[in-house]
Amino acid sequence: MKDFLKYVLATITGLVVLGLLATISSVVTLLGMSMQSTTVPVPDNAVLTLKLNGTLVERAEENPFAQLFGNAAMEEQGLDDMLSAVRHAAENDKVKGIYIEAGALSGATPAMLEELRHALVDFKKSGKFIVSYGDTYTQGAYYICSVADSVVINPQGMLDWKGLAMQSVFVKDFLDKVGVKMQVFKVGTYKSAVEPVILNEMSEANKEQLTVMSGEIWDNMTKAVSESRKISVDKLNALADTAVMFCDAEFYKKEKLVDKLAYSDDVPGIIAAMMEVEDKDDYSTIGTVDMANAAGNEPKNESGDIIAVYYAYGDIVQEASSGYGNTEIVGSKVVRDLKKLAEDDDVKAVVLRVNSGGGSAYASEQIWNQVMNIKSEKPIIVSMGGMAASGGYYISCAADWIVAEPTTLTGSIGIFGMFPEASELLNEKLGIHFQSVKTNKYSDFGDISRPMNTGEQAMLQGYINRGYELFTKRCAGGRKMKQDKIKAIAEGRVWTGVHAKQIGLVDQLGGLEDAIAVAKKKAKVEKCTVMNYPEKPSIFDQLLNQAQGSSYADAKMQEVFGEYYNLLKPLRRMNGKGSVEASVPYYLMFNL
Repeated sequence: MKDFLKYVLATITGLVVLGLLATISSVVTLLGMSMQSTTVPVPDNAVLTLKLNGTLVERAEENPFAQLFGNAAMEEQGLDDMLSAVRHAAENDKVKGIYIEAGALSGATPAMLEELRHALVDFKKSGKFIVSYGDTYTQGAYYICSVADSVVINPQGMLDWKGLAMQSVFVKDFLDKVGVKMQVFKVGTYKSAVEPVILNEMSEANKEQLTVMSGEIWDNMTKAVSESRKISVDKLNALADTAVMFCDAEFYKKEKLVDKLAYSDDVPGIIAAMMEVEDKDDYSTIGTVDMANAAGNEPKNESGDIIAVYYAYGDIVQEASSGYGNTEIVGSKVVRDLKKLAEDDDVKAVVLRVNSGGGSAYASEQIWNQVMNIKSEKPIIVSMGGMAASGGYYISCAADWIVAEPTTLTGSIGIFGMFPEASELLNEKLGIHFQSVKTNKYSDFGDISRPMNTGEQAMLQGYINRGYELFTKRCAGGRKMKQDKIKAIAEGRVWTGVHAKQIGLVDQLGGLEDAIAVAKKKAKVEKCTVMNYPEKPSIFDQLLNQAQGSSYADAKMQEVFGEYYNLLKPLRRMNGKGSVEASVPYYLMFNL
């Protein structure tokens, strides 16, 4: 028996030691990665390589596990890194051109793709070349790559060009089956975020707004591709109606969608020819992140003046949610951060970069208030990314100037509340019964085991109505418009950037660089340093997050549910102040 215990203890000790050694090895490896990623010099005769794969996000954080295990599916591509890399590649004499490797780039909204494409169009003004290659071109990837001087596809490759679809998912019947009803309170004919839980198909109002939006976005895409490829818009629409995805690659070349057919191992020779060198050994490549890091290591301007770019992207919440990842605009944190920027004398202006479909109405109001505080001290400009709608517009409306991409989704000025009622599930299906005693009339308000009574419904609708009045008042004040005029274009309706400019919700069409230029002008500074806020978390902070499980559950759920994971996200906020939302439809998916 003693020998048995001795062997068991020895085995346990061995496993613990091996675990410690593995942990130390991983930490050392990740430390090496972090040290390597700080500064990479730009080589001579360089070609910037843009890989259109992974998930496109507003700002990417280094994923230590994707790097450690080589999991491309876990990788994120930061739009900020891409834009910075392209801009500085145009300015750096060592960089001779750009190579775009087409792939599956998920998570991108039309406006995010548009901003990247605009950066590439500006890059071409430097006189340098762009070449793209794809075994398969998704429609979004082709929209970007069509700007290239030479678009190359594999002889057996596939090119998707079929038009734009926008899809909503409806779960009312599912909720009925499990015995859960959603008690909905809203203001706004077009406030369609609640439709998936109360209807089985789009309302006519929602169908109308989605039809207009998709048409405007598609028109913008076809005009851009038409200009680059010298193919008429009518011809591009005719091709979209012929299911070109299933055509032979020779057809793509015949119709001028691509320039060359070649295999992937022919690409280095094509790049060498464009650079007018003998072979691939005569040039070097540099990746997006390395190029962006090299640009970020430039010395600060001697003036000491700073234009602060503050990134606010994701769902708007008042306090950080555990277990759902870090892509959130946490109201309490944003307020603290913006307050510091307001008090920093070196910061001459703030550019608030917003990419959000909204969220908590309460948190949106707190951020709006801090935007007003900054506005009293220095200029604040909003740059709208893929989406700045509902709560995203709430936190933007007070800015001195608003810049949006033509395909940015914005507006959606409306308020709603959703409260689950599970009496059928609990009482009838599960056989669980509840009984309460209470001291006052509304002591058990919020009890999901029973439906709301008429008094509770009236109070909640009144609360939602007051929220809508406040929202439209904030917009009217920020846009210097009468509240009645705001209400006429509000009603929860979502607009594209180009339409929003026509009705006065934004001031200018353009991207982040345009917003920075406005900030410099309003702050009356010529030479300054542009600095990004908040700081990205270090690899060790991310490791700590992983160890605490703050993003592990989120990653696994996204892995299982894919795009449909968005169906689950609002459920975590259905309590307290988070039950009253200023949000766009969470179930809207772009077929790009």
